[in-house]
Amino acid sequence: MSVFPGISLKPEVAEYLKSVFINKEVLAAVSLQEAEIRFHRLLTCLSHPPSHTCVRVSTHLASLDEIRLKLAEALQKMFGSSAEDVSLQIVPHPRIPDVLLLPVDGPRAVKQLSSEVVVGAQCGSAVLRGAHVFTPGIIASPKYMKTGDVVSVFSDLEGKCTRGATSFQGKTAFVGNGVSEVERSSIFCSDKPAKGVGIRMVEPLYWSPSFDGVLPNLAFLQNLPSVVVGHVLGPRPGERILDMCAAPGGKTCHIAAIMGDQGEVVALDRIRNKIDRIRQNAQMLHLRSVKVYCFNSTQAVSSDPALQTEGPPFPPESFDRVLLDAPCSGLGQRPNMACTWSLKEICSYQPLQRNLFHAAVRLLKKGGVLVYSTCTVTLAENEEQVAWALKTFPCLTLQPQEPHIGGEGMPGAGLAPEQLRLLQRFSPELTWDQTQTTAPLHCRADKDTIGFFIAKFLKN
Repeated sequence: MSVFPGISLKPEVAEYLKSVFINKEVLAAVSLQEAEIRFHRLLTCLSHPPSHTCVRVSTHLASLDEIRLKLAEALQKMFGSSAEDVSLQIVPHPRIPDVLLLPVDGPRAVKQLSSEVVVGAQCGSAVLRGAHVFTPGIIASPKYMKTGDVVSVFSDLEGKCTRGATSFQGKTAFVGNGVSEVERSSIFCSDKPAKGVGIRMVEPLYWSPSFDGVLPNLAFLQNLPSVVVGHVLGPRPGERILDMCAAPGGKTCHIAAIMGDQGEVVALDRIRNKIDRIRQNAQMLHLRSVKVYCFNSTQAVSSDPALQTEGPPFPPESFDRVLLDAPCSGLGQRPNMACTWSLKEICSYQPLQRNLFHAAVRLLKKGGVLVYSTCTVTLAENEEQVAWALKTFPCLTLQPQEPHIGGEGMPGAGLAPEQLRLLQRFSPELTWDQTQTTAPLHCRADKDTIGFFIAKFLKN
């Protein structure tokens, strides 16, 4: 059900995306009317959260059933007497052995109040996925807001609200009601930077549990396609794996867990504070096989193949499997009510992705597996990259994926039908507002995801 307008894009970006979804190869398969419907569905579903919360669990530390029971107990304790009013239907995914699914309740009938708080668009999106409002995300509040006040929370869709304002008449979206944990003066008039929860959401428009502090070493919030990536890579105990763009470390830790923490998972990222977070996640999950380095992956191949070092750069053909979860335009992320990027920014990722691809192929052993993934919906960053890679690297061949939960690749890059069938594109627009709410949760979860893309290659 639609309660928000479609994602707000700059006109040039909207036209570009429309040309992607209504290209000649698509129109050879479906009518112009159907292609336009799919495009407008995409814009709408991107501004709404998925119908489920996906939790990846640490099955290397405890069984799925044990974690499921502990999670139910933790959530019921969190909600106390209101637990019986909340449907805590925690369902194992039938095809992915380390995933639990929880339904999202929404949109709910929540009455807007006269006392209004405005938050940034990113903060508003987090609220729609179950988060409370953290104080740094608050942009405007009533002049005399005190601790304990009940307020309505609105997301600033265009980034035009002035920090510290007492009211705002611009374009916003209502995301729910909450109770203020802070006074206005401590947000805008204090010398110390504001921290912690600012608004505790009590009536969110979309209800899903906050996982802040809930089983931190056993339950990890992760979008379903991101979990699928680790299984598609297929790491085995004793192998040496490279995660080229690893932050914040969710996929790195998942790979190590699938291997039973036996082998070596090398995680690279070029930003220092992100590297620290990967280390913290690995330590929290008791994963000793993860080795983390702050390094630019485009330069990760050693110019001296005879030079043997523990860290980067590495000699060619150093890894059994490589994950290239590439930096991308992120246009598949949900919910996202507004994207302020220019077309130039949207299109800036393809050259970087190709530079990373060159390094990935050189670092991969013969007979090894390379998985390329993005969380965007453009052809240029997905199917066009696959077509380019197959032409540029004759040693690469596309491989079947398991599990294959998403759809096939999108026409438009000149790939053959049999090649498109080997790709995995998660396209929520294909079933938006059509999936029956009475269908099993995993059926809804498989279709109502973020936009995501996966390609699997073998190096011959």
